[in-house]
Order: sequence, then structure tokens, then C-alpha cells
Amino acid sequence: MPLNRRGNPPARRTVVPAQSQGSHMSDIDAASPTSSEPTQLLVRSTLADTMRVDSRDGDHLGGVSAFMVHKGSGRVTHAVLSLGGFLGMGKSFYPLPFSLLSLDVVRDLYVVTIDRRMLEGGPSWANNPPVFNQSYADSVARYYEVPNENLANG
Repeated sequence: MPLNRRGNPPARRTVVPAQSQGSHMSDIDAASPTSSEPTQLLVRSTLADTMRVDSRDGDHLGGVSAFMVHKGSGRVTHAVLSLGGFLGMGKSFYPLPFSLLSLDVVRDLYVVTIDRRMLEGGPSWANNPPVFNQSYADSVARYYEVPNENLANG
């Protein structure tokens, strides 16, 4: 039997076949209430450098720090805006339906179609992001008065 760098036998990996009608089951599926749906339909894609966001009046609000991307379709559903803070401390993050952003190609930035007060009163977090599931996406949509999006459809 070959040994690893530390002189120990390699760890054994056990593969457990899925128990449901021939479907493939990943670690993420095993934790879900129903094994046919993954627990998270969206993945957070963090930007290396934030993209500037201004209000429609031209005031600087913050930057897009991440996008929420549907795993199946690759479509962006939400932008995560970072506002405030100093040297990375005290920032707040606000999920915003992507339909509320428009790209200004001349200035290479996003413009939000809502005012700062509404944005700052919306769903947000400072340290630990919430589980971005259908329920949370619905609450964000309700706050910004945009149509609910069925995340299962992609």
C-alpha cells in the first residue's frame, strides 16, 4: 500500500449511491428537505474590485461587490451593493434586484433607479450574509416593489 508524504496510508473515501429513483445526489442535495432540489439555487460571485454605483441624480452611493448568479442558467438575479464603511470596516451590504440597475457605458458604472433612503432602509447585512433562497428573494422583491422571481426556473 502506498504511503502519503507523512508516511501514513492514504485516507479512504466512501461513495454512497443515491437512494432516489436513479438521480444523482451531491453533498448539497443531501442537506435539502427534498433530495430533488439543491439547497441553494444561487451562487454569490464576488468581484475583485467593486464597480461604482451612482444614484439617478449622480450622487455616489457605493459599489457592486458581488452578483447573485443562478447556478443552472448563469443569469444574474441580484447585485450586492456595498455602502459605507472605512478601510473595509463598517460596510453594509444590500441585495438589489438586477432589474433596478442600469449600466452607464460612458462612465462605466451602474445607476440605480431608486433613491438612497429607500436603499438604506431595505434588506441588508453587515457581517453574515443571509441564506439567499426563494423566501429571501421574495422579501427583497416585495421591498423594492418588483415582480417576484421564481428562482427554480432560472
